[in-house]
Amino acid sequence: MAFKRIREYVSHPYEHPGEGKLVRKIDFFILTFCCLMYFTNYLDRSNLANAYVSGMKEELGFKGNQYNQINTVFTVGYVVGQVPSNLALYHLKPRIFFPSMMFIWGALTMLTAAVHNPRDIMAIRFFQGIAESSTFVGTHYILGSWYTARELGKRSGIFTSSGLAGTMFGGFLQTAINSSLNGARGMSGWRWLFIIDGLITIPIAIYGLMLFPDTPSTTSAFYLSPSERALAISRVPEVPERRPWNLDFVKRVFSSWYWYGFVMLWIIAGETESFSSNSLLALYMKSTKRYSVAQLNNYPTGVPAVGIVSTLFWATLTDFLGGKRYLVGYWIGITGVVTAAMILNPHASTASIFGAYYWAGTVYACQATFFAWANDAMRWEEDSLRAVVIASMNCGSNAVNAWWSILFYSANFAPRFTKGMWAMIGTSIALVIWTSGLLYMANNAEKKRATEAQVGVGDEQKNFEVDATGDAKV
Repeated sequence: MAFKRIREYVSHPYEHPGEGKLVRKIDFFILTFCCLMYFTNYLDRSNLANAYVSGMKEELGFKGNQYNQINTVFTVGYVVGQVPSNLALYHLKPRIFFPSMMFIWGALTMLTAAVHNPRDIMAIRFFQGIAESSTFVGTHYILGSWYTARELGKRSGIFTSSGLAGTMFGGFLQTAINSSLNGARGMSGWRWLFIIDGLITIPIAIYGLMLFPDTPSTTSAFYLSPSERALAISRVPEVPERRPWNLDFVKRVFSSWYWYGFVMLWIIAGETESFSSNSLLALYMKSTKRYSVAQLNNYPTGVPAVGIVSTLFWATLTDFLGGKRYLVGYWIGITGVVTAAMILNPHASTASIFGAYYWAGTVYACQATFFAWANDAMRWEEDSLRAVVIASMNCGSNAVNAWWSILFYSANFAPRFTKGMWAMIGTSIALVIWTSGLLYMANNAEKKRATEAQVGVGDEQKNFEVDATGDAKV
């Protein structure tokens, strides 16, 4: 039985003629652009940590927790842009909006090469955060618009992994630049990193401008035939749409358990990523003063490498298990408690601390699976509600992370980050509890929808029988 299920999952038989060809097309044009966009998004985002440990700290005279303050300013911009960006995708063509944001953040990344003090970086990173806020939640909204529940987890996993690949590549790129361009034209290697990262975004933005297919109902892509466009629309539930820009819509959002349930889920889950998102391994290594610039950039790349494997594993497994995304919440709960305890151990060896940080990289799996869970749960809800909930998830998480990282993971707390370790244990336990409650709510909602659907079918059959016997009054 298990082997049969695996074979069916791998072969993935489609219900409609031409559906396999359609999925392959949208895989190519949507996933390639979104993954490359997110790759450069994370490349531009992670280059600050790489530059910090590669000479920027000393050259610009960083003091205290200024590094964390810059990250907080970026996060504020990121939070400000979340919901407007996703609602913009509801009204504007993604083919125009995504590339426009890429051009903006690419230009700002290159501008960072000219800074003279940490304050300059703060100003740039705020606007960069606004521009980059469109990518993550916007792509999850697009994926939920094109893919079925059975296809969604794996695609979300591939997309999320591309961002982690950007983090990995950033470390290796900084090492290469530092050895080959450091001092070229009188500029430090870390300045060249920002220039090269910004240039990489331009051809990808042009590619999206030319070939991205928008959404099933708005696409005008030349490579999709009229029958394929109709098939794409039929693959996702048809939900009556109401105008989002009014008070009634706001009331629908804040009276919906989806908003509270999934926003709080991602607020908690986002903080379980703190070891990785705050580059704690790099900060730990930097504080010991025992590692070269190449080692400071290369060794931490093991964290996103583990994250890529974990993301693809859990995304594929939860698809195979019929959408049981909640399992990741329990895995992260265990991981957070154990890895924090390993680092808190006063007798922990260097190998043990490295192992804990690498293991903690597995929590990145929650990005793909939890946003896929939200898309799955709201598949029968109106698109505008789904867009706002998905954007609010990331908005809420980053709003908390703006002060959470300074309170618990400030760079001057290295090497042990004791307060942060206890915070990780608390959030990991909270995640297990909240995941269980959300699972209960999601199951109840699905049962209610199934019951209402059966009642609706029964009423239609009854009306048909009445009409057929001629007993109905006209």
